[in-house]
Amino acid sequence: MSPNSADPLDPTNAVLLGHGDFGVKSSVVRARMAERVAADVDAALAAEGITADVERPWSRIVVRTDRPTAAARTAATIPGVGFARPAVATDPHLAAISDAADTLAAAGAHTPAETYAVDSDRVGPDGVHEFANADLKREVGRVVGAATGADVDLDDPDLTYRIEAREREAFVSVRRIEGPGGLPVGTQGRVAVLISGGIDSPVATWRLLRRGCTPVPVYVDLGDYGGADHRARAIEAVGTLAPRAPRADLRPRVVEGGPLIERVVAATHDTRMVSLRRVLVAAADGVADRADAHSLATGESVGQKSSQTGANLAVTDTASSRPVHRPLFAADKADIVSEARELGTYAGSTVPVGCERIAPAHPETNATPDGVVDAEPEGLLDAARAAGRNAEIVPV
Repeated sequence: MSPNSADPLDPTNAVLLGHGDFGVKSSVVRARMAERVAADVDAALAAEGITADVERPWSRIVVRTDRPTAAARTAATIPGVGFARPAVATDPHLAAISDAADTLAAAGAHTPAETYAVDSDRVGPDGVHEFANADLKREVGRVVGAATGADVDLDDPDLTYRIEAREREAFVSVRRIEGPGGLPVGTQGRVAVLISGGIDSPVATWRLLRRGCTPVPVYVDLGDYGGADHRARAIEAVGTLAPRAPRADLRPRVVEGGPLIERVVAATHDTRMVSLRRVLVAAADGVADRADAHSLATGESVGQKSSQTGANLAVTDTASSRPVHRPLFAADKADIVSEARELGTYAGSTVPVGCERIAPAHPETNATPDGVVDAEPEGLLDAARAAGRNAEIVPV
């Protein structure tokens, strides 16, 4: 099947998109954010070769396409989309809606169900529809029952037929694909986020995208202390996430950190891992200077490693002139791994990243600012910031 060919068994011809977290905002902000989501969805569909018109005739975003299932799956990857429903678009009259439900139920394109329910909303001025909600549910329920032989179950149905009857058009759907929700990318400014070839940082980057931030990926090349394919795997992880933010500039900034790490290893002992993290943070701070990022982010989770105890994270943060966010701060490793698998970033993130070869035999877990700073070579963080400002921008 060619990228733009329709599925002859699928009677749907549109996709309804539900708002993410911005649905509770003021009408002005909501409209502005919906425009961003619509533009992101349009770009994502184009990148997938799906011909579609993305419209916003009212509060809901509507995608018109002859490939609604594929379009819904793509749209459901975009931050700001709460859900995507492939639907039959029809006239807002009871007979037309019933016919659409009958076609949808009899099409055989959906999983057979033993039970079903009907949920409906009428939207528009008083009197615009010649039927009540109860009439709509009763008639559509009758049609679906006759077409499928399924029983009604209002408490826990196998399938729910969802109807939106608006002033000039109605939509009938039976499938709902959950989206990531959140806010549209770009509405919350830029954040310089440290990435590596590991499992955690891509998940942290995704969580920033979901909350409307534009991540500026920062990869610090550890030189001889980097793991196998460390740089390539970090960039690959960003590339895996990039289609979910098709209009954002996610090109990684690569910082030459080998000489800095060598200075840390030569000068420090039990506080070495904290100083290493401080170098990475300072380098990201330098990148943020050039990228106009208001803050930094890392993939750290409190207590996950010796360098990530509460005390050590507090000392690490003093290396930055900006706030340091940790989207995974309270996340368990199992949950992070599960999310990485869902995102598609896990497989390329399981090669050791190299930092374990830097760790001392007995790393400090309760560092103090004075103890860490006193052990660091003079000018270390200034050099790291300078390296960050001179970072190389590489394609995804």
